Amino acid sequence: MLTLVAVGGIVTATLLLNRYHRGTSFEPRAYVAGEHIKLALMEEKLVPPPPLPPEAFINAITERPNLSSADRDWSKLTPTFVPEVLAVLEKCKVRGYPLVLLEGYRSPERQDALAEQGNHVTRARGGQSKHQYGLAVDLAPIRNGRVVISERDPWAMQAYQVLGEEAEAAGLTWGGRWSFKDYGHIERPGSVRRLAQARN
Repeated sequence: MLTLVAVGGIVTATLLLNRYHRGTSFEPRAYVAGEHIKLALMEEKLVPPPPLPPEAFINAITERPNLSSADRDWSKLTPTFVPEVLAVLEKCKVRGYPLVLLEGYRSPERQDALAEQGNHVTRARGGQSKHQYGLAVDLAPIRNGRVVISERDPWAMQAYQVLGEEAEAAGLTWGGRWSFKDYGHIERPGSVRRLAQARN
C-alpha cells in the first residue's frame, strides 16, 4: 500500500511540474522565431538575376518603344528595397509566373520625357516618381524567353494579378489598384517626400 501511495505521489508531482520541463522546440513562440529566421535566411540568398539578352525584350520594345532606353540596373535601386522586390518575384515564380525587371531607376529627365508623352504613359514628372529614388520598379512576365507586356494577353494579365497579390501581401503598393492602371508597377508605400528624406 505504501508503494502505491509513493508511486501516485511521483506521478502527481510529475504532472504538476510538467510545464517546467517542456522543450522549447514545441513552444509556439520558438516556432514563430524559427520561421522568421528561415525567411531571413531565404531572403539573404536572393540575388538579382543576370541581365536578359536584348532579344528577350524585342516584343516589349515593339509595343512600347520608350523601353529601349529603360534602366534595368538593380544596383541603382535602394539596397533595402531590392530584397523586397526579389522576394515578391520569387513568390510569383513559385506560382508559375516568372517576372523580370523592365525598368528600375529613372532619371528626372527621363521621367519628364515620359510625362510629356501623355497620361497614358505616366502622370508623374521628374522628382515626383519613386523611380527617381530607387523605390519603384516596373516588372513584366516572361514566357518562352520573351518578355510579355500586352494587357490583351490573358496569361500576362493573370501574371500581373499574381504580382499584385504578392506585392500587397509584402506590404508594397501595386499600380494595378490606381485609377491610372500600371499593372507591372510596384513601389515602397508612403509619400515621395517622406521616403526621399528617409533615404537621405
